[in-house]
Amino acid sequence: MRIIAGEFRSRSLEAPQGSATRPTSDKLRETLFNVLAPRIRGAAFLDLYSGSGAIGIEAVSRGAASVVFVEQAPPALAVLRENLARLGIRENIRIQAGGVSAFLRRVRLGKPLAFDLIFLDPPWDAAEEYAATLRLLGGTSSSLLAAEALVAAEHRRKQPLEDAYGNLRRTRLLEQGDAALSFYAVESGAEK
Repeated sequence: MRIIAGEFRSRSLEAPQGSATRPTSDKLRETLFNVLAPRIRGAAFLDLYSGSGAIGIEAVSRGAASVVFVEQAPPALAVLRENLARLGIRENIRIQAGGVSAFLRRVRLGKPLAFDLIFLDPPWDAAEEYAATLRLLGGTSSSLLAAEALVAAEHRRKQPLEDAYGNLRRTRLLEQGDAALSFYAVESGAEK
């Protein structure tokens, strides 16, 4: 894996051993960031199920103001920390070790945070994680979404996601090989 663009362009990243973590391909990451490009500079970015950190690190490289990484698997956390250290990324990042649902519930009750961009990529075999996370973001944890926030979910192409989760509505679907990216925004007129 490598960083595609920005300050750390062409630098390589490590991935955890084994098949428990499935890194987003360079091509799909490029597609994702082509969509996010107009919004990335200065954005508060939330990388859920972050694995090696490739998506959040790409966001930092392209000018995101801050990135929060959420990951619970110890091997992935070790690689994430190693990737950040090797690139010298220390400022405006935070690593949250633990489950995504617990993080979303805890953060909405604590100090107000609002994210401009949220990316989620749970293990493909954990289909229930998609619905649970998107329901929280479109419901009780929607206060974590800044005005006009965009939520992007990477999933199996053959495992479609719903068009709506609470106040979140799908605005775009891109398919590439076996993978797909679903983009969600808060429905116009919906209260957060």
